[in-house]
Amino acid sequence: MKVLHVITGLGIGGAEQQLRLLLRHLPLRSEVVTLTNPGAVAAGIEADGTPVTHLGMTGNRDLGALPRLARIVRRGRYDLVHTHLYRACVYGRTAARLAGVRRVIATEHSLGETQIEGRPLSAGTRALYLASERLGTATVAVSPSVARRLADWGVPPDRIRTVPNGIETDRFAFDARARHRTRGLLGLPEDAYVVGGVGRLAPGKRFDRLVRAVASVPEARLLLVGEGEHRAELLRTARASGAADRVLLVGACEDPPTAGSSGPSLPELLSAMDAFVSTSPDETFGLAVVEALAAGLPVRYAACPAIEDLPPDAAPGARRIGTSTSELAAELRGIRDARPARLPLPAAARRYDIAHSARQLMSLYDQAVHGTPSPAK
Repeated sequence: MKVLHVITGLGIGGAEQQLRLLLRHLPLRSEVVTLTNPGAVAAGIEADGTPVTHLGMTGNRDLGALPRLARIVRRGRYDLVHTHLYRACVYGRTAARLAGVRRVIATEHSLGETQIEGRPLSAGTRALYLASERLGTATVAVSPSVARRLADWGVPPDRIRTVPNGIETDRFAFDARARHRTRGLLGLPEDAYVVGGVGRLAPGKRFDRLVRAVASVPEARLLLVGEGEHRAELLRTARASGAADRVLLVGACEDPPTAGSSGPSLPELLSAMDAFVSTSPDETFGLAVVEALAAGLPVRYAACPAIEDLPPDAAPGARRIGTSTSELAAELRGIRDARPARLPLPAAARRYDIAHSARQLMSLYDQAVHGTPSPAK
């Protein structure tokens, strides 16, 4: 089977890195087209052995990208096209139909309660999404919560399949030597109480509240992993709160790292932390929370469908909390006072191993192309 993946961009982001992980575990011939931004994840995908083509799309209304993409689909003689992220889903489904490829799977990575990839859930956004959705074979939701949102939005339930995001679980196991080494590289004392967060530095993630909460716990330091337009504002908040010397923003982290990459990997950064907090109130999955649980960290989160869709005992180290500064500070003090040992690997982390997700996706491919799904174990 030969599959073309179409994605909006390949800078460092959750959906982009999820695609790379899947490609490492799917046992078939794959190629990738990125409509824009062939960034660090594109380089990683190519280093893993999968070709990447940059379409050179200049914006949402670059209609000339549609025939260019259709030509690529036609020349490649693909059995199936798989699209990822809003713009790629709209253009990719349409291009596949123009090129004569009738089997199109689309993964919905970013449909939140009030937005999709930062766009408000407007009538126009919904109409365009649903019009192009009819051109595909099935729409994949990354969690049961997203599946419910898709159905509420108007996607027929019989066209929705759930294949969760995943991680390479064993890579995230706590490593004491990595903790020591990473803290040394970052200038963090061995006995420091380090609170961590991972995600795009955007206003919607509400990291400013975490900065203020850490500022109110004098012993705490904050290690934030990610990049985005809110970086400067977070640094200003840290200075205004008197915690500039206790807030460390290390930038985006490609994961898994490409050979030759400098700086600590994400598992190493998680090993350097003592607690993990996700303050985002609107998530489609919550992959960073699952990664933190796999690293044995106590986790507090505002929203995480990956955990909320499971039985309560699947992730005993995680708890949902409010995100006011006072509530966050109280939680941080509680974890600091308890100073728990590294927690054992929870069932949730094993459930979301990427190899399992790849098998489920492969079964869906087989059903779309051959009409008979392979067993998804």
